[in-house]
Amino acid sequence: MVFWVFGYGSLVWNPGFEYDEKVIGFIKDYRRVFDLACIDHRGTPENPARTCTLELIEGAVCWGAAFCVRGSPEKERAAMEYLERRECEYDQKTLVDFYKEADPLQPALTGVIVFTSTPDKVSNKYYLGPAPLDEMARQIATAVGPCGNNRDYLFLLEKAMFDIGHEDDMVIELANEVRKVLGTLGKGISKEKKLVGPPHMPLKSQTPIPSMQLRLLPEAVAMDS
Repeated sequence: MVFWVFGYGSLVWNPGFEYDEKVIGFIKDYRRVFDLACIDHRGTPENPARTCTLELIEGAVCWGAAFCVRGSPEKERAAMEYLERRECEYDQKTLVDFYKEADPLQPALTGVIVFTSTPDKVSNKYYLGPAPLDEMARQIATAVGPCGNNRDYLFLLEKAMFDIGHEDDMVIELANEVRKVLGTLGKGISKEKKLVGPPHMPLKSQTPIPSMQLRLLPEAVAMDS
């Protein structure tokens, strides 16, 4: 028994389940967006967090990590049950092809599971839809839930993408906008426990991110969406 699941949000740095193999790569025709509400991990029903989902865009690519679970049916079932609890805001499981950087034309894996959400506010109560950058930044800067605050989810994703060598310009831009909001609120990065570094990160298309600009202090990370 074997299945593969693709992570593009917190699964990249915090899978939370027993897996046998992790491979860095990408899927095609999807891009990462912060259009999904999280009300039980990084936010609440009254003040929902914004977390990642995927938007279908022809020609786009989304980098992340594929995790393999192989072994007994019990092991596979335990991993999937965990993922379904954790990804409860996602209403779809989509099967995709997964590619490695060494061969971007031939899929390295087929039938990889990815959790996605229906982009419709009527049929999907968790779908927030797009919003202006400054509005998303204010929401992310202030949302807090049982697993921690929304901004750390974003900052940890920013670092995770840097660590795998495939930064996401949209993530960097949004993270920098959140830092501006935190500065306005008097909660600048210098006062944050999670991240230490200058207040702005450059987009990858302008200047590579030096490895010392983001530095995580030790902390246990709870189940996340």
